[in-house]
Amino acid sequence: MQEKIKARVMDAGKIKRALIRMTTEILERNRSLKNLVIIGIRTRGIYIGKRISELIKELEKVEVPVGVLDITPYRDDGTETGASPMVQKTEINFPIAKRDVLLVDDVLNTGRTIRAAMGGLFDLGRPQTIQLLVLIDRGHRELPIRADYVGKVLPTSKRELVQVRLTEVDKGDEVLIVEPAVLKGEQRTGGRERETPD
Repeated sequence: MQEKIKARVMDAGKIKRALIRMTTEILERNRSLKNLVIIGIRTRGIYIGKRISELIKELEKVEVPVGVLDITPYRDDGTETGASPMVQKTEINFPIAKRDVLLVDDVLNTGRTIRAAMGGLFDLGRPQTIQLLVLIDRGHRELPIRADYVGKVLPTSKRELVQVRLTEVDKGDEVLIVEPAVLKGEQRTGGRERETPD
């Protein structure tokens, strides 16, 4: 199904400025960077997390480790799709118990991806704190979850999708609002919305 681009809401410059601003907020809140670790949710959360880590290194000369979390085994919507989702590797090569974990994702929507991510984290240890950073908060929450650091609040309809494109995956940085094309004879139903474009 083809998608119609409705708006290009962030380009590379705006994404970079949002990441710099959020990094400054992280530094203000986390005085002890030695206890901080970053966990990126597959796929684009990984690269946002790595960029945040690089910015912290540039500003504070401290290397914050970055891990990769695959939330597939912890999702609560597996039976709805009927298909068996592909489980990818979680790569966290450091302890998270008693650490300050910065959980990173590209888009916050219903909150179910974040709930699944926290389940995955607690299977690995009990963090001292979990903070959430997202590039886009598009609303439509179904669970009581709120981000600590937000690049941009982006009001959307439930039908619209938010696509975050990053150079590491998509050969360019931008954020788009897209709408699925309606095929002839297809009813305009909202359907199940995806929390991230992954």
